[in-house]
Amino acid sequence: MMDRLEMRGVSKEFGGIAALDDAQFSARSGEVHALMGENGAGKSTFMKVLAGAYQHDRGEIRIDGEPVSIASPHDAMRRGISIIYQEFSLAQHLTVAENILVESLGHGFVINRKAMRARAAALLSGMGFDDIDPDEIVGNLTVAHQQVVEICKALSRECSILILDEPTAVLTNHETEKLFKLVRQLRDRGVCIIYISHRLDEIFSLCDRVTVLKDGATVGTWETAALDHKSLVNLMIGRELTDFFPQREATLGPIAMEVENLATGALVSGVTFNVRRGEVLGIGGLVGAGRTEVLRAIFGADPLSDGEVRLQGRALSIRRPGEAVRAGIGLVPEDRKREGCLLNLPILTNAMMTPVNPHLGFLGLLRGRKERAVTEALRKGLNLKTASIDAEAGTLSGGNQQKVVLMKWLVSGCDVLLLDEPTRGVDVGAKVEIYRVINELAANGAAIVMVSSEMLELIGMCDRVVVMHSGRVAGELCGDLITEEAIIELAMGPENVQ
Repeated sequence: MMDRLEMRGVSKEFGGIAALDDAQFSARSGEVHALMGENGAGKSTFMKVLAGAYQHDRGEIRIDGEPVSIASPHDAMRRGISIIYQEFSLAQHLTVAENILVESLGHGFVINRKAMRARAAALLSGMGFDDIDPDEIVGNLTVAHQQVVEICKALSRECSILILDEPTAVLTNHETEKLFKLVRQLRDRGVCIIYISHRLDEIFSLCDRVTVLKDGATVGTWETAALDHKSLVNLMIGRELTDFFPQREATLGPIAMEVENLATGALVSGVTFNVRRGEVLGIGGLVGAGRTEVLRAIFGADPLSDGEVRLQGRALSIRRPGEAVRAGIGLVPEDRKREGCLLNLPILTNAMMTPVNPHLGFLGLLRGRKERAVTEALRKGLNLKTASIDAEAGTLSGGNQQKVVLMKWLVSGCDVLLLDEPTRGVDVGAKVEIYRVINELAANGAAIVMVSSEMLELIGMCDRVVVMHSGRVAGELCGDLITEEAIIELAMGPENVQ
């Protein structure tokens, strides 16, 4: 069988640094082919070359055996190539239907909105998402439903090569199953699907073959059935991952923060919990349960409509994030690119960008030499993959950007650190490094509150887990009682448990 796609000897450099080095890849029609590797391995760059977003320096791309030149994203779309990035490319002010069929908006003088709506509704229904209104403004949708719109937008082009980059990162288990069903349908219709994910269970459940990249070069391609979790991790990181969740002996101190009857927005109300020094407290629940809203309200990013937050027994009145930071509270947000770091500024600037910077000198002037030394030490300690701390944060992979977000809270030395999906879109090697940092912070007396959609992460990292359902605390689990079954039962709510 001829390969639908071949990428031969592809190389790409940025500022003298090789992102891709003679990389090879091939995929067939009617298969789901996983592209795996650590953050910074070159996966996204490789696919951006295929999608026309980057021009490769050397190498060749063939479709159905014929060499092709892909000079732009429009060229890629003309050849049936669509890519869905981790970061959405939706127009927030347009409707769902307008976003899905945006290419047709500029054709002719009159837009047939009835036909557009019907086409969008058919695509949504085909994915099993009849509950998304084609006339709804995209900016009003949940993050999960925005991802669905992004997928429908790609499908509207009737693509023959579909690239999915971390498509389930913001989807619930139920929504993920719907996506998998659709992907299998597309595969059976002959679509060539390239699937990028750091969730190993997804790879073994969905993908026919796996290609692994490391340091911009191709390690090899294997049938998925010939691998297991351990061997795949070893291929990606080049070493045995003997202990995925680093061991931590929890030494709990006094209560650091108390949240009582917290209410914010239209959904969240009556939320009460506490966290101790040295403790990692997890917050579980389904997408839309109110987990992120609770963290944002504590941090002053969203207003409290009721309730109280106490730090070291003292009631706080936090109206903006700067006040939270000065009180000793930090937040790693879910959306690191829009809220976590400034992508067009250097790593050094991002690391020092906190209202509580111990390296400020007389009259607020920065102590440049000291800042550079501290940031360089953090770069090494976090194993940040970059040539220089002067590199822009936007040039880093997702996992390395997350480490930059963590940097400023390591600099500020906060007492309570709120983590919202801290390892979303992060490879297994970088996850372990982030887990190690979390454990070290807890060991040094910080109180950690961590929202995660990955139940194994909650089980492996947390001393206690508070589970939310429909904006309220459904229950609390501790020690050996923290199990997948218990988390699911509380997250779904009593009305959905048989």
